[in-house]
Amino acid sequence: MFMLRNILHLPRASARSTAAFTAFTTTTATTTTRSLSTTAGNTPPPSSSSSPPPRTLLTKNQNVHSNMSLSKSWRNKPLFRRQGDVRFRTGLEASRLLVAEANRRDGHESQFISSVTSVMSTLNPIFERNPRYAFVAKQLMEPERMIQFRVPWLDDTGVIRMNRGYRIQYSSSLGPYEGALHFGSHVNSNTIKSLAFDAVFSNGLTGYTIGAAVGGSDINPFDKSEAEIQRFCQSFMTELVKYVGPDLDLPTMGMGVGEKEFGYLAGQHKRISIKSSSGGRPFLAASCPEAPGVGVVHFANEMMKDKGDSLQGKRCLIIGAGKVARSVAAKLLEFGAIPLTFSDSSGHVYEPNGIDQAKLKTIDKIKDERGALLGRYVIASTTAQFNDPQNILDVPCDLCFPCAAMNDITEEAATKLADNGCMAVVEGGYSTVTPEGRTILKKRGLAYGPHTLTMTGSVIKSAIKPNAGDDVFASEIARIYKDTKNTAQEFNARGDLYVGANISGFLRVANAMLAHGAV
Repeated sequence: MFMLRNILHLPRASARSTAAFTAFTTTTATTTTRSLSTTAGNTPPPSSSSSPPPRTLLTKNQNVHSNMSLSKSWRNKPLFRRQGDVRFRTGLEASRLLVAEANRRDGHESQFISSVTSVMSTLNPIFERNPRYAFVAKQLMEPERMIQFRVPWLDDTGVIRMNRGYRIQYSSSLGPYEGALHFGSHVNSNTIKSLAFDAVFSNGLTGYTIGAAVGGSDINPFDKSEAEIQRFCQSFMTELVKYVGPDLDLPTMGMGVGEKEFGYLAGQHKRISIKSSSGGRPFLAASCPEAPGVGVVHFANEMMKDKGDSLQGKRCLIIGAGKVARSVAAKLLEFGAIPLTFSDSSGHVYEPNGIDQAKLKTIDKIKDERGALLGRYVIASTTAQFNDPQNILDVPCDLCFPCAAMNDITEEAATKLADNGCMAVVEGGYSTVTPEGRTILKKRGLAYGPHTLTMTGSVIKSAIKPNAGDDVFASEIARIYKDTKNTAQEFNARGDLYVGANISGFLRVANAMLAHGAV
């Protein structure tokens, strides 16, 4: 590259050197195009002088492998124009400038800053190959619309209670908004913005024409009565209905939002909205609440197959006991794996010989009761160990599925898992692994399935036919996994699914944004 730049800056070049340089660049471009077609998972057609190889996700729209003149022109443009023009020379410098700008504008939102920092660090190769994408990333750091509203409701004693509601419609570049609703005391504008930013890449990498949005409220649904939750959900939807609807924004189930909560939301929307369906499908139809958990296991299966292994006989540590955790356990049993644990605020239960279908049915019955704690399970089981060992991560396992709180797998937790012989960590929740935890997993050689990739189950299920079987669902997951894997390999990050997922999702969204202009 240094030699090429020197050639470009020569005041005069001989005819022989010019011809040599032209031949070199032509050969390089041809080799690059063939390489991209192969790594993107597409078999190139037979060579023909009249038809060039088809372009893939990584080569269309201005070409990720930008030519020298285009690259130089965009590097000369100021990325920011504040107290003097700010330019960058390398992809790493571009990502650092973008993170610094995010800190300047939203430094108080620590969770969002963490997401931006993690994602931008994976996009360095794109900014290096085509600097124009850095300008798109700058635009993408700001959501299209942020909505915050109050949610008043009456508790069982007749007292007016107040909560905050949120909906961040982050990007509609690929299609109508779609994304989860989360209820929990941990929910705030910082959390929602962070999850919405991640959803842009998560929804984008699936290849479907859907945008990204996330919303929710800071209510704790687990210490409320059924009547209180119904009144809250009706109040919440009465305000949210102004901003969501068929072909506009499709909310889906998330943390703390199960079938009951979703049913109350759907009923209130149908009650006050004229249009409550699209294409013959009811709006807010919770047709497959187990889709996220099933998707997590299918991705884990693809990861095992990639290593020449399978889920059969694998001892699996599950953190959490919500709907996703339990659907993960049910699907693991179908693959012949052995779920070992569940956990909630009361502690964790550990079955040394595994949790079978009968035991899982008992746990389902307990946890389906609002506010019920997992400790009750030890009464029904003679083999279960409650909070023994004291730390759930001390349980020896082959695979770990964190399906509970955000930032559960810290640097210390990742180290403990590696020390206990864990092979892989597959996220079954949103942002359950911290950036420091990811670093340890990579350093210790553990496979890592990021939520950006693994938590796309509900999006996939809503995009394919509602009555599509598990084989169709699995084939779509295999396609997305292969795209992600090949993208990571193309950008010199072989085996890093986090890098592959972010780059793949970003390119799809960024290419659409380039076509739309300054919007």
